[in-house]
Amino acid sequence: MHITRVGFGAWAVGGGDWAVGWGAQDDADSIRAIRHAVERGVNWIDTAAVYGLGHSEEVVRQALAPLGAAERPYVFTKGGLTWSAKDRMANPRRTGAPDSLRRELEQSLKRLGTDCIDLYQMHWPAGDGTPIELYWQTLLDFKRKGKVRAVGLSNHGVAALQAAEALGHVDSLQPPFSAIKRDAAADVLPWCASHGTGVIVYSPMQSGLLSGAFDATRAARLGGDDWRSRNAEFTAPQLARNLALADALKPVAERHGTTQAAVAVAWTLAWPGVTGAIVGARSPAQVDGWIGAASLELDSDDMEEIADAIGLSGAGSGPARPTEDGALPDDLLA
Repeated sequence: MHITRVGFGAWAVGGGDWAVGWGAQDDADSIRAIRHAVERGVNWIDTAAVYGLGHSEEVVRQALAPLGAAERPYVFTKGGLTWSAKDRMANPRRTGAPDSLRRELEQSLKRLGTDCIDLYQMHWPAGDGTPIELYWQTLLDFKRKGKVRAVGLSNHGVAALQAAEALGHVDSLQPPFSAIKRDAAADVLPWCASHGTGVIVYSPMQSGLLSGAFDATRAARLGGDDWRSRNAEFTAPQLARNLALADALKPVAERHGTTQAAVAVAWTLAWPGVTGAIVGARSPAQVDGWIGAASLELDSDDMEEIADAIGLSGAGSGPARPTEDGALPDDLLA
């Protein structure tokens, strides 16, 4: 699969009626946002069964229903998180049991209205005692049976990647990565680059903090049904540091005639090992705010300026600039 540098992230469109939601959403706006992204050239969508407890996958299906085969983007989803229908606000359980994964896959296929998922990912390491060798083999079996085209891991570290790779190739990894949350650059990005594993990073704008549209007032107004209201990055003292870094992206954006959001996303794409970035939106206007990242190439001076801003702001953790490792292979695919 040859994927575009940016993909549409469908976490937020799942709605707010669950433990890690983004507040109430308008499905019609979400559908327009997905279709607009596809119209603007985005050729993949990343969702998960747990987003909105199945609702995000249903919204994705509705958005793509009118599209012909030639227009339809790739659809990536994730399993391994289960929930109770009796308590939607309870934290999902990290489940790796093969029987559970088989049920989850069938439910995702039904919600998405397809007989084959392009990329199926284990959302988090299992929390029920299932060893990675067992749940990774289950995903490999899905691929062998033609239920999915590719298989990957999300939120897994190097030790897990090595254990999985010993059984069968890890097609992709999905780690968190932004100018604030940079830890992936120290370990999993180099591992993936050296093993031909594609990387699609999530939250490249740190859930809106680096978009240029966020400030302290907006953070204070986040509702209780928005998970960000309970997240340390959106409260003092981290919030001030993060917003200072966001402000430092303005001059870079002005030089390139683009937005801070596009710069934030392009920063992640400039790192060796990164194949694409998952970027969320809940309206066509939000898509337009970051779509420029698909063609934006930050040069060494830009990256140095942003690295200096990271240091001055004190935001986040992890390496602030790529090392001089040379160019990535052109065929690093997700």
